[in-house]
Amino acid sequence: MNKKLLIATAGTLLLVAPFAAFAFSAGTTPINQGIDISGIIQIILDVLWIIFVGFAIVMFVLAGFQMLQAQGDPEGVGKARMSVIWGMVGVALGILAFSIPFFVRTQIGA
Repeated sequence: MNKKLLIATAGTLLLVAPFAAFAFSAGTTPINQGIDISGIIQIILDVLWIIFVGFAIVMFVLAGFQMLQAQGDPEGVGKARMSVIWGMVGVALGILAFSIPFFVRTQIGA
């Protein structure tokens, strides 16, 4: 099997797994009750959070594979280390971005 195809398939499965886990959540709102705009925004943010977490996990796993493939080569280890550092920066920015709506809601009292 082609190595790139295997990596793409594994990455796709890792990104789809959170959706499969949360597909049948018990706390969903029935359609006939209606949803206001804040409910729609919350649903969108919940889906984006799941995508973000899945993507972050995949990126750290790929950085780990880069570290393993480097086999002690300083240039390869440096690239893998930079992937981990930028991954941590991305996670920190993502957490900040997803916390902004929480702080806005608490400030306006909604």
